[in-house]
Amino acid sequence: MDLKEHIRHVPDFPKPGILFYDITTLLRHPLGLKTAIERLAVPYVGAGIDAVVGIESRGFILGAAVAERIGAGFIPVRKPGKLPARAIKEVYDLEYGKDALEIHADAVEKGERVLIVDDVLATGGTAAATVQLVRKLGGELYGLAFLIELIALNGKSRLAGERVHSVLQY
Repeated sequence: MDLKEHIRHVPDFPKPGILFYDITTLLRHPLGLKTAIERLAVPYVGAGIDAVVGIESRGFILGAAVAERIGAGFIPVRKPGKLPARAIKEVYDLEYGKDALEIHADAVEKGERVLIVDDVLATGGTAAATVQLVRKLGGELYGLAFLIELIALNGKSRLAGERVHSVLQY
């Protein structure tokens, strides 16, 4: 199945000059959703992953499904102030400013094997911040999986030395 056929391209979103790859059309398609999850999960079946960390918000959808498929638990990483219990924060640079992500302080146990899942690898900022959160808690990062990788933005460079799996590349 060609997953790219089910991804809508939205020009000038969220701002002029950006081409947004909208996966909601893929998620809506039953076989597309199933195929996307399978292709994200296959490299990790039997790898002994304890937990999948999904990055807000589409990473929640994909990450939870991958976790179920590989027999792991699921952990959300959110924007600041959204988690109900004590959390730790990682601040990262954007092109114009800073942003931050948080994870519950007790979400990952020392030595747990963790897979990070998100929808898009663009510049790599959110993924790199999530890697730092997992490591601060003592997790052993097994790898990162993305539905889409935007090659021209070179996000992999911020994840040097990590196992990175991308289902689709643009």
